[in-house]
Amino acid sequence: MTGGGKARKPAAGSAGPRISRRAFLVAGLAAGGGLLLTLKFAGKASARDGRIGAYITIAPDGIVTIVAKNPEIGQGMKTTLPMLIADELEVEWKSVRVKQAMLDPIYGPQFAGGSLATPLNWIPMQRVGAAARQMLITAAARTWGVPSAECEARAGVVRHRPSGRALTYGALAGKAAALPAPELDSVTLKSPGNYTIIGKAIGGVDSPAVLEGEPLFGIDVTLPEMSYAMYEKSPVFGARVVSANIEEIKRLPGVRDAFIVRGSEADAAIKMGLVDGVAIIADKWWDADKARRTLRVDWSPRAVPGQSTQAFERQAEQLSQAPPQSILRRDGDVDAALAHAATVLEASYAYPFLAHATLEPQNCTAHFEHGSVQIWAPTQDPRAGAKLVARTLGIDPDRVRVHMIRAGGAFGRRSYNDYMVEAAMISKRAGRAVKLLWDRTQDLQHDAYRPAGFHYFKAGLDASGRPIAFRDHFVTFGHNGRVASSAGLPRDHFPAGFIPSLEYGQSMIELSAPTGSMRNPGGNALAFAFESFLDELAHAGGRDPLTLRLDLYGPPRAFAPPPPSYGMRIPPFDTGRVRGVLELVAKESRWSRRNRLPKGTGMGLAFYYSHFGYVAEVVEASVNPDGTPKVHKIWAAIDIGRQIINPAGAYNQAQGAILDGLGQALHMAVTLENGRIVQRNFDTYQLLRMREAPPVHVHFLRSDHDPTGLGEPALPPVLPALGNALFAATGKRIRTLPIDAHLLRATAT
Repeated sequence: MTGGGKARKPAAGSAGPRISRRAFLVAGLAAGGGLLLTLKFAGKASARDGRIGAYITIAPDGIVTIVAKNPEIGQGMKTTLPMLIADELEVEWKSVRVKQAMLDPIYGPQFAGGSLATPLNWIPMQRVGAAARQMLITAAARTWGVPSAECEARAGVVRHRPSGRALTYGALAGKAAALPAPELDSVTLKSPGNYTIIGKAIGGVDSPAVLEGEPLFGIDVTLPEMSYAMYEKSPVFGARVVSANIEEIKRLPGVRDAFIVRGSEADAAIKMGLVDGVAIIADKWWDADKARRTLRVDWSPRAVPGQSTQAFERQAEQLSQAPPQSILRRDGDVDAALAHAATVLEASYAYPFLAHATLEPQNCTAHFEHGSVQIWAPTQDPRAGAKLVARTLGIDPDRVRVHMIRAGGAFGRRSYNDYMVEAAMISKRAGRAVKLLWDRTQDLQHDAYRPAGFHYFKAGLDASGRPIAFRDHFVTFGHNGRVASSAGLPRDHFPAGFIPSLEYGQSMIELSAPTGSMRNPGGNALAFAFESFLDELAHAGGRDPLTLRLDLYGPPRAFAPPPPSYGMRIPPFDTGRVRGVLELVAKESRWSRRNRLPKGTGMGLAFYYSHFGYVAEVVEASVNPDGTPKVHKIWAAIDIGRQIINPAGAYNQAQGAILDGLGQALHMAVTLENGRIVQRNFDTYQLLRMREAPPVHVHFLRSDHDPTGLGEPALPPVLPALGNALFAATGKRIRTLPIDAHLLRATAT
């Protein structure tokens, strides 16, 4: 643990990006004479020098405006990133106002995804605040004609220690703006023991407005003389428009226009680009939606044989009987190890396609005029969206301006910008500003789905119950010979590297539906299969599931780190951190008492490492008389480094991710028939209900590592932990999701 009162320089091995060689600070005067401080990215901002967005603006009255550079999708970064700047700046949070950035190269990477906001911005945002503080101290020292070392900044005031003189930031801002900004890697950061904002529970800056129902979200955007648009696409992925009753639609009340839009490229449905459809533009959304119900479109093709959930299940079973189409990893001799094993266990696991089902359906407002387009979108990846729009509309990327609007949920869905390019194209064709809004059916039936998958496991144990052989024939989905997005199995996925004889084989089923990232891509499914089967191995070998995991991971040791990515050093995998969270969750849940629970109640354990986070979870559950699971409590132990930046946001993210995973285990599944999605609304695609949500006890384990993200790591372990708890309670093993109440009903009576 790092503490004490000494100032610090960023550690050489920091997980944060080394931005000093490609970024620099520029100071200037803000409106009204205050300080405006900007972090510029060399080589990217020259074309935008006429409209530079600032990170920090200090007004003469001392109010500090801090720009939040990344999209806000509910994960709290609009609060967390400004907290980092404000703490180093030495201002009180009550004096801070937060402003959402627009898409601009001056801010560098601007996206929400991969739980990367904290590791990418932990050091850079602190440096911005520290640089501004240093400039204000220098301005005060020059005003008084004293050495800067005799001055200190605190709570928006610079004081000269020997004389007691003081000047507010507001009074100094104009002078500070005239100073050259320091080199970012030269500034001294505060000691963690001196933090005044970092580590404090601070409510979201938008929370009061959200509670009041103020118009903050993409769905709330309005522009003068704006029209509303609906866009009807084929229920079968990849189908094209043959004809439609366009003239009839144009004559309906409130309708301004209707026209066919052609897709931008082959496989646009798979790539989440612009696909064929019919646009309807009206004065009111209700008029557009009503007209859509009258719309008749002839699509070609109308169905895709073999593209159905039942057909996929049959294909997977057939493929499992043959050798894998490819070998992802092979260690040792699995067949020989199985032949000498004291116990051999086989099991098959399956999980379904999932839709993101963001509570705010996809939407975008766009205004194309004079060869340029402005976009107001609740997007996770505005830069990718701008590129997609520019490429599809045939305009220069510099002519696409994106306003990042708060999203009502994202979970990976809004990193795909199909709704953005649809709105932009419709606006261009219509010659006016339009707001495109999907309804719930469109949202469920036109998604980038979490891929389904099938695992056929076989493992061998020695006489002591230790795994000595492990095989997985993974049947997944692909398109044109390539694994579908988010449908792969990493070759180093645990227990690879921890069991001497191991083989990962893979076979693919051709898929015509789009797939993509969903909260904790890959891990949200793989954890269920692997951690459930690991529990089976523990029981088959007469081992405590906790002890088996501790034995497999072995003594504390750090592995060689992966190559740098996203401009930052990737922390190495550390088995000591695994042991830490496993032991902590066992302690907090009183794991040792699991055999003394009432009959019909069980506890299950699981661990998963993802997005640099180490998370172990225990679920206590039983079964209702109708066979539905009843979750009593969930405990989570989480190691995401030495510092929790905003505990209020951290607990929110951890508990939310766990409940998200619980909903996936209990209810969520998307099915296909003849190339189209069956589910249309929340009556057939159920989410977790409030009455089903149990208490979730989150415990953070502080370790001496730079902080990392939390939006995703807490989700995966809850699915296998619940299945393992239900096995402990009933003796019935959960191998397919969502959980089938019929399987458990007999045990509940």
